[in-house]
Amino acid sequence: MTAAEALRIYRGRDASEKLFRGDKSFLGNNSARVCFDEALSGKIFIEFVALILRNRIYAGLKNAQLKNDRKRNYMTVPAAIRELEKIEMSRRADNVYVLDHAVTATQKEILAAFGLDADYVSGQAKTLSEKIAKSEKGDIANGNG
Repeated sequence: MTAAEALRIYRGRDASEKLFRGDKSFLGNNSARVCFDEALSGKIFIEFVALILRNRIYAGLKNAQLKNDRKRNYMTVPAAIRELEKIEMSRRADNVYVLDHAVTATQKEILAAFGLDADYVSGQAKTLSEKIAKSEKGDIANGNG
């Protein structure tokens, strides 16, 4: 591993540790809003898993940005999440779910950082639509619809 790679990995780890430390400092008895130790442990565990995911997203975006050799303002974790949240599905009149809009070039670039593409998103949307339709048919057959 080169010194530059080690520094990049450390910076990602350092950011996660600072977020976790900052979050822990605000977990007093009143602000945790839990009654039991198990609930507090569960909250901390969820935060820890979220920070692992955040670090994975950070590393993927950083690697893609280094490959492109251009700094883009949407290749940060919060900006990338906001951009990907815009990918939505809606139900048509025939009860089939489809993507609201085509995947944008910005979204494609963010997805590419994780080895995904617009075809993958479209395929997942189609699969999800089929599962919803199957579930709704099952509910109707069981008298729940």
